[in-house]
Amino acid sequence: MNEKQKKLALWQEKLARYDAAFAEETAMMDEREAIYRGRSAIDELVDGDVIRRTPHVRNIAAELIEAQVDANIPQPKVTPLRREDEHLAVLIEDMLRNKLDRLPMEVLNDQMERTVPIQGGGLFVLEWDSAARTHDAVGQSVVSVLHPKQLSPQPGVTGDLDQMDDFILKLPQTKAFIRRRYGVDVSDGSEEEPTVRGGDVSPSDELVTQYVGYYRNENGGVGLFSWVNDTVLEDLEDCQSRMLCRCSSCGAVEPGYVPPKDGENDSEDDEEDEGYARRCPVCGGPMRLCAEETQELWLPVTRSDGSVIPGADPVTGEPNRVPYYKPDMYPVFLQKSVSVYGRLLGESDVDKVRDQQNTINRLEKSIIDQLLAAGTYITLPPDPSIRVDTGVAKVIRLKNVTDKNYIGVYDMKCNVEQPLAYLEYVYQEARDLVGITDSYQGRRDTTATSGVAKEFAANQTAGRLQSKRVMKNACWAKLFEAMFKFELAYADEKRPVVGLDEAGNPRDEEWNKWDFLCVDEDGAYYWNDRFLFSCDSSAALAADRTAMWNQTQSYYAAGAFGDPNEMDTRILFWTKMEQLHYPGAAQTRQNLIEEQRRQIARSAATPPWEVKSL
Repeated sequence: MNEKQKKLALWQEKLARYDAAFAEETAMMDEREAIYRGRSAIDELVDGDVIRRTPHVRNIAAELIEAQVDANIPQPKVTPLRREDEHLAVLIEDMLRNKLDRLPMEVLNDQMERTVPIQGGGLFVLEWDSAARTHDAVGQSVVSVLHPKQLSPQPGVTGDLDQMDDFILKLPQTKAFIRRRYGVDVSDGSEEEPTVRGGDVSPSDELVTQYVGYYRNENGGVGLFSWVNDTVLEDLEDCQSRMLCRCSSCGAVEPGYVPPKDGENDSEDDEEDEGYARRCPVCGGPMRLCAEETQELWLPVTRSDGSVIPGADPVTGEPNRVPYYKPDMYPVFLQKSVSVYGRLLGESDVDKVRDQQNTINRLEKSIIDQLLAAGTYITLPPDPSIRVDTGVAKVIRLKNVTDKNYIGVYDMKCNVEQPLAYLEYVYQEARDLVGITDSYQGRRDTTATSGVAKEFAANQTAGRLQSKRVMKNACWAKLFEAMFKFELAYADEKRPVVGLDEAGNPRDEEWNKWDFLCVDEDGAYYWNDRFLFSCDSSAALAADRTAMWNQTQSYYAAGAFGDPNEMDTRILFWTKMEQLHYPGAAQTRQNLIEEQRRQIARSAATPPWEVKSL
């Protein structure tokens, strides 16, 4: 067994141990999903109860979770640790906002808004796709979400993923994708864990389960080991370092990153030339995929402020060497619902209302049975003769007069007042557990009799759910930090960024990673990543555009912008409305600016004596 197979066996054994320790939590995940989807099964409510299914489900679990869905995308807020870096912080914010617009964050957020309250947590994964290329840039950030069922965490660590030595992800992939990305043929492989795709599904002949293990290496960096079945796909000791194709003979570097093909690696086991698919363009030797610590600058590099990073030394001819930036952080981020001591995932809302949902299912079954059992019953004498025709009168022929006493009609009514009252009590109990009120669900709230009281009730409800918003923003802040660090590490080219100036006009900026390269007092280069990342608390209010439009209009009418009759005030008002994306605001603002210019031009062309006479 070679070194590669030994490492594979080690990771497979580790996966088995981690899965066994996480098996109880994984089993609960399937049950939570079933309850959210409206499971009709009933757990035993009282001893001896044989009812195990209801024909009608009032899905309070889904109702309460859907009432909490927040479609707002958190917006980045970057704070520099040095005042002179304020312009860089603004650039980072604009760059991150551009990325949020490019990436399908609305779809990802929608998935997380369900997964997190159902399971207590969900995962964001950030990757750098080097294969994504344009005519002027190489690589871009890619964000995806994972269900917690796809995580196999290190046992015993219940804080966060950052505290783990390693963990493993389970990704369902097509066999064609594995071949395209890694150059490995897994057509004979099988899908080992189809359940990570959701529900009780059978294995697919087109899919395999890819396992990706992240771990901390000896230097504190991030390593990666990936495999499918018994086939190793990647083994990178420092996966976030800059990887270059370098000739093992002459040391020449091939421009651009080239993913290794089947048989290509940097181990000592494949020293034969036929083990390498790429050849050096200089000497023809085999090309290795190597981790580089420094970058050689042969030509000077100009920063955005005009300062220059020197290139090669004109005397010695040696290139200027600057360090490559490494994020050194796990690219997987756990968003918890509400933190619970001793558990990796947060608190599940489905677990909170599990008993109430089961009780409601049993009561619904009981109410339906009573309603169906009720009806009108008729008593008749033995062997009566009844004429059935279209006539209004019906004829019953009796054998004797005494048989008439047998004829009777009885209306059997059911009393479901008590079950309905208790049903409403249990429903309100579930809402109290989660913290949902009528105001939060958009219903009429009779408990608040005035506008101030309604606002107070809404604020109280929002306060109970604020913990979930805080945890969401904390996860997104980590994601923003990682996106910035990935851009700093891998985006070598200058990239356009669109922002807004103080007047609200679009401003063309440029992302230049060299603006973050600094020199310390000893003359050593270092990368300036000293920024604090958080979420803009005003983003949620700004997302409610109708409310912001109305509020801005009331401020304008009250004179907060100045005299409403002045042209400057009107232009300032419509500039603000344009920033809030009011329809037609940009055209209205431009028309006012042109009118102001015409007024100034007319004033300048009017002789002073004519003005005096007027």
